[in-house]
Amino acid sequence: MSGPVGRRSRSWMGAVAIVIAAALAGCSSATTVVATSYPTAATRLSATANATLITAAKSKIKHVVFILQENRSFDSYFGTYPGADGIQGKTICVPAVKRGCTAPYADHSDVNGGGPHGFASFLDDVNGGSMDGFLRVASRARRNCTDPNNPACSDTSGTDVMGYHTGSDIPNYWAYAQHFVLQDHLFEPVNSWSLPDHLYSVSEWSAYCKTVDPMSCTSDDQYMGATPPSGLGAVSAVKRAQDPIYAWTDLTYLLHKAGVSWGYFVAPGTEPDCIDPQAIICWPVSQQSSTPGIWNPLPEFVTVRQDHQLGNIAPTATFLHDARTGTLPAVSWVIPSGAVSEHPPNRVSVGQSYVTNLVNTVMKGPDWNSTAIFVSWDDWGGFYDHVSPPQVDLQGYGIRVPGILISPYARRGYVDHQNLSFDANIRFVEDLFLHGQRLDPATDGRPDPRPAVREDDPRLGNLLTEFAFSRRPKPPLLLPEHPQTTLTN
Repeated sequence: MSGPVGRRSRSWMGAVAIVIAAALAGCSSATTVVATSYPTAATRLSATANATLITAAKSKIKHVVFILQENRSFDSYFGTYPGADGIQGKTICVPAVKRGCTAPYADHSDVNGGGPHGFASFLDDVNGGSMDGFLRVASRARRNCTDPNNPACSDTSGTDVMGYHTGSDIPNYWAYAQHFVLQDHLFEPVNSWSLPDHLYSVSEWSAYCKTVDPMSCTSDDQYMGATPPSGLGAVSAVKRAQDPIYAWTDLTYLLHKAGVSWGYFVAPGTEPDCIDPQAIICWPVSQQSSTPGIWNPLPEFVTVRQDHQLGNIAPTATFLHDARTGTLPAVSWVIPSGAVSEHPPNRVSVGQSYVTNLVNTVMKGPDWNSTAIFVSWDDWGGFYDHVSPPQVDLQGYGIRVPGILISPYARRGYVDHQNLSFDANIRFVEDLFLHGQRLDPATDGRPDPRPAVREDDPRLGNLLTEFAFSRRPKPPLLLPEHPQTTLTN
């Protein structure tokens, strides 16, 4: 299927020659860099081998936790991680707005600006596969505000999209990668912003629906209906006429149908992502577990209301209690508030501390030996990444984001080079708890007109290969919630 104009998929199966043409003023002479070969295609397992891994996973993993943070590209966090497909060993210089170019640089600032990250920004950043539009896009963001602390503006020059954090800036995230699994080809599931990303994280689709009939939905990652309301009292058992309609089938429908427990846990606070995805930052609006929003879309899913599952959407405190008492549901999504999200201009250090607290709590609880935790970031936030995303359909993939698997059965220090997306997360849940049932209109009992079954795309990697179920489970890796770092400001 052909994609939007200007996009191009790229194969990384063999050695890739990256030619940096320096016709731009201020850049060095043309340089050819031969990058390391990364086997990014999906790991091919025989049906027997895959079935064996699924059986082993079912015997070991009873709880799957998805911790979803905000707005960081892979290169901005792990671009210099040893063994990963990062920026090390590559000559990179991204064209500046007027003249010259800017290379990636270590940015130790705790507060970053980032850049616009909607669909138009995606197209311009990727620029037909050249991955060289980041500075131009950032230059068009809203800024020059008289109050640099105004959350509607950016107080950066726009060049910090080329900055990256080092292991000493985010030591806990790097420690998790060193002891467990780092995913270096995890792509945002959709080439757009937070709302469609969060829709994909629970349903494998982003669409606009005219009515509560799932067959009334059509693919759309730009306009999914009215923006989900935010604020106290916005949600009740009765939908309001102006609320968005998410009528297509989601994973909670299959889980409820199979009697599998789930929870969607939302941190009280604010959601700073913008109704206008082209803005870098915007006025924060209140967010509570009972409040739908662009990070908490489940209350607007028809299935959640029809199945009387609104009570499964709860505060993060409930997740922490469940982790401490050994009562985690089979599937958990953990969603941050603005302050702990790492979404610019919120602090990297605060987000890392929040995630560490979540992981430590699970590790100290009775369910650690039967849990798999997947930490990821929803979109790239305008930050530079050098890998052109593969195209699987008109909506994706988007730009690379960091991904980490933390589990007592995770392979130690393993860097997974497979192409992954949130599609792989949902397939993992389906294989463990739903006997392989997919969000497939032909077989799931609630058909919708989604264009494809993303979980079965042959280019999608297999998360089962990140585990070593035959080995003894790893003990907890309890890390300081406020580690010493080289972050400044």
